[in-house]
Amino acid sequence: MIVRTGFGLAACVALAACGGGNRPATASKPAVADWRQVATKADRDRLRTWRESWVAATDKARAAGNGAALAAQGKLFDPDHALAGAVPPPGTYRCRVFKLGAKGVGSRDFSAFPFFDCRVEAEGDVSSFYKADGSQRPVGLAFPDSDTRAVFLGTMMIGDEKVALQYGRDADRDMAGILQRVDAKIWRIALPSPRFESMLDVVEIVPAK
Repeated sequence: MIVRTGFGLAACVALAACGGGNRPATASKPAVADWRQVATKADRDRLRTWRESWVAATDKARAAGNGAALAAQGKLFDPDHALAGAVPPPGTYRCRVFKLGAKGVGSRDFSAFPFFDCRVEAEGDVSSFYKADGSQRPVGLAFPDSDTRAVFLGTMMIGDEKVALQYGRDADRDMAGILQRVDAKIWRIALPSPRFESMLDVVEIVPAK
């Protein structure tokens, strides 16, 4: 399936070109790899308060009796643990999503979902990340920020969509998170204050082989 993403005018300028292909990244040689020039104000705000959101979500999950489930994942849910090498090397990965801290009635304070196939590909100074299949498929770019963290900006593809919605066009679809390495071959994307269901989403990323 051909997947194309749009990152809007600001991102197109920052990334030098916008196009399509078999991956969700929009350019191979970004002119600027500064996430601050791409992120919406709402996402900059979410990222600015990422740690407060993280602590509130994990505290709520523990208070609901999920302490053992959190501890079972080792350092995955420790906001202060991050190793050098924030961005996974290009390749095929297995990913799964955890949702922490329910927002509203009907959601659980801790949910773990099955693994799915995902990809990381090099796009010049940034890397692309996308879920390969399923009814909800995050796609986006990882921008370097420091040796121990990168910033993920993307959108959510839904259903049988072939083209991702432009980043910044629909706040309900926009995704913003912190990408870090937490073990030798384990990475995470922590998405603070997602629009629906939870206070924090964490995507665990491990090599497929």
